[in-house]
Amino acid sequence: MVFLIACSMHIMIDLLPRLERRAGGSCSCPHGPSEEPRDRAEPGRSSKHTLRILQDFSNEPSSNLTSHSLEERPEAAHRPGPAGQSRGSRGSPGQGSNPRPGAPAQGSRLSALFAHPLYTVALPALTDEDTLFNVNTDIRFDPKAAENQEWGAQARDEDKARAGELSADSYPNWLRFHIGINRFELYSRHNPVIDAMLADLAAQRITSVAMKSGGTQLKLIMTFHNYGQALFKPMKQTREQETPPDFFYFSDFERHNAEIAAYHLDRILDFRRVPPVAGRLVNMTKEIRDVTRDKKLWRTFFISPANNICFYGECSYYCSTEHALCGRPDQIEGSLAAFLPDLALAKRKTWRNPWRRSYHKRKKAEWEVDPDYCEEVKQTPPYDSGFRLLDVMDMTIFDFLMGNMDRHHYETFEKFGNETFIIHLDNGRGFGKHSHDELSILVPLSQCCRVKKSTHLRLQLLAREEFRLSVLMEESLRRDRLAPVLIRPHLEALDRRLRLVLSVLADCIEKDGYSSVVEDDMDPTDLTGVQVCSEVLCG
Repeated sequence: MVFLIACSMHIMIDLLPRLERRAGGSCSCPHGPSEEPRDRAEPGRSSKHTLRILQDFSNEPSSNLTSHSLEERPEAAHRPGPAGQSRGSRGSPGQGSNPRPGAPAQGSRLSALFAHPLYTVALPALTDEDTLFNVNTDIRFDPKAAENQEWGAQARDEDKARAGELSADSYPNWLRFHIGINRFELYSRHNPVIDAMLADLAAQRITSVAMKSGGTQLKLIMTFHNYGQALFKPMKQTREQETPPDFFYFSDFERHNAEIAAYHLDRILDFRRVPPVAGRLVNMTKEIRDVTRDKKLWRTFFISPANNICFYGECSYYCSTEHALCGRPDQIEGSLAAFLPDLALAKRKTWRNPWRRSYHKRKKAEWEVDPDYCEEVKQTPPYDSGFRLLDVMDMTIFDFLMGNMDRHHYETFEKFGNETFIIHLDNGRGFGKHSHDELSILVPLSQCCRVKKSTHLRLQLLAREEFRLSVLMEESLRRDRLAPVLIRPHLEALDRRLRLVLSVLADCIEKDGYSSVVEDDMDPTDLTGVQVCSEVLCG
């Protein structure tokens, strides 16, 4: 009886502030339609108890208390952002003058680029063997079943009638993105689902968070209320910081803005091999600590001496109190990369990059000491036929433009065999040094002297003044919630590195001839209206 009375008293004490607030009037802060109201500590109440809860995580992670009142500073919510907008306006899609993420404005250089004949080349007609998923009357996806990764069984056994009524148009955007993947691309050029998905990544309510296993640095798996998932990489460096000169490439920080910029660069190059990525300002208390069921993550939260909320999680590098991730006071920037389909539904094959680095402080890889290394690669499957070697050259150019030295493996969808594209995953170590061009990244291109004609033409186009790469990137990145994503020196480095790529290709063409270097991957009818540059740098 004493135990029951004690429990009842605790429940009443916990509910009393809510009842007082309801009796005193409704909250003046409207809640969004997709977010349930959360309890806040009363302004008059001391925040010591909440501080104690955050600092002592020996209890269960089910407390109704949040640290919203710890540092509820009006200036934090309305502090002007880098793009001249308030932090508050970033968190609400459709407010203010923010354009829709991913949608180029009318009359912009970006829309002019995507209207260019090189960016309107049609794909071959798709068959059932060319699409990752075949949506028909016999197989239906149940979006809700993504939570436990058993879509097929869930749809058949538990909810067959309701799943049968769903049409592809009624699926959530992340599932429509998955259905649109085919042999040639992750997403089509003008797919409106991608724009909607970027908006979802930036605004969907987060319902659960867990640490991602593996990897050297902390990454979080975030699940949204529409059952989609994304990989969250928190901010570790400011925009202005460069990789320290004494850092090895394998111990460099993974940057959230590099992931965002990599997606936009990949899209401008017309590769479309990076899953959609959007920036987001996350509340570490309400959107991470209060919704996680990962006790290992939950126990690493603490209050810093500056009164900011911090956490560090568990990983190989930089997961300690000294390298904690701290908010201002509990807001932190990060990138959210859309998940690819679960491996149970769409298996992927992992390939070792032929030009993988040694990941050793003293040893060098074979390609670094053997100038004829590419000849061996050309005789090794799958690089001895098809477009795989040329796709590696695309990836090499992509990495060089970003300055990414950390490309040890790559993946492809197993269903499509060797005749498919390379997925450009994990780009967080790009954009680390704008003042240095790492020429060793270009070694595969200079050794093999091979490139697709479509890639070569687009690189030439992006070197022209009217389609300058830095200007297009700046315009594209401006639509992200965390704009400006890259500082000016990084944008200028893109133009400089593009000229270096074209210079390497010009040397190859001069040495081996155009037909030996440039592989024609385009139908002659695709080149209607395309002006090919007579000079390497397009005048």
